[in-house]
Amino acid sequence: MFKTRTFRPAVLLVIGVVSLLAAVGSVAQAGDFVDLFNGESLDGWRAAENPGAFSVENGVIKVHGTRGHLFYEGEVQNHCWKNFHLQAVVMTKQNANSGIFIHTRYQDSGWPQIGYECQVANTHPDPQKTGTIYNHCRVNPAPAQDDVWFTYDIIVEGKRIITKIDGKVCADWTEPDDVPSDKTIRLSQGTFALQAHDPGSVVYFKSIKVKSLD
Repeated sequence: MFKTRTFRPAVLLVIGVVSLLAAVGSVAQAGDFVDLFNGESLDGWRAAENPGAFSVENGVIKVHGTRGHLFYEGEVQNHCWKNFHLQAVVMTKQNANSGIFIHTRYQDSGWPQIGYECQVANTHPDPQKTGTIYNHCRVNPAPAQDDVWFTYDIIVEGKRIITKIDGKVCADWTEPDDVPSDKTIRLSQGTFALQAHDPGSVVYFKSIKVKSLD
């Protein structure tokens, strides 16, 4: 004769605590990333040199025009990161050229002189393609295609920069220890910027989010 087994209250309590901890862990993990773009406006962002090159269309940032840069100057972490994981969802049109600057800061005009550029270019003639750490770790051929949304991850920990396109590592570069402390193109800390490169380039950013690794 089989006896029906029942859970004791203590067992039920343990199961309940484990389930609660699992749920809390999932929420914490899902909440690590913070959006820098609200899908409606450029609130928190500041355009330099050519503000007309940056607009929001159908819930995405459109970058199209002569040289200019859009710097994040919002409230998230006081727009300053050292170690981080940035994730953007990007789409390029034919011959587009753009970039995502890291560890940078606002400047009125010119190419940013502080921080590194992570290249966005799939069919543009520039041989340094999407995923490149510009002038430091070249990627070619392009790991993404025009007219298709792709996910661009940029991870900085210490002196190491990793770029990924759709989850695949494209560049993994460590900054040399002998970079002079007064050199501006170096890892330090700072914000992010999107680049408008030339009037023939059209690039879209659907999502831009970041989590601190400090």
